Amino acid sequence: VQLQASGGGLVQAGGSLRLSCAASGRTFSSYAMGWFRQAPGKEREFVAGISWSGGKTYYADSVKGRFTISRDNAKNTVYLQMNSLKPEDTAVYYCAQGLTGTVVAGERYFERWGQGTLVTVSS
Repeated sequence: VQLQASGGGLVQAGGSLRLSCAASGRTFSSYAMGWFRQAPGKEREFVAGISWSGGKTYYADSVKGRFTISRDNAKNTVYLQMNSLKPEDTAVYYCAQGLTGTVVAGERYFERWGQGTLVTVSS
């Protein structure tokens, strides 16, 4: 499976962006998917995850109520809708495929990382 993230850009604080991650391969629907981010000078951190069916979602406390993860298994795509963006959301955002169909909010439980897409939120 290869992952291609897109949708990043420059937005003002309070604005919205939707990230997409398109996956190749036929096994997309069997695995959990996640979004991570890495800000300059910081470690990569978990942002959101979604189970294989989309029935369960998980969020970092810092984005709860503002970000929504979803997936379309027919399109092999996972999305991250980001609303009420803050300057501290500025980072490179990565999508990744989980090792199983269940989300575990840790980097070591994901593999097959996409190339990342830059989100910049200006104040």
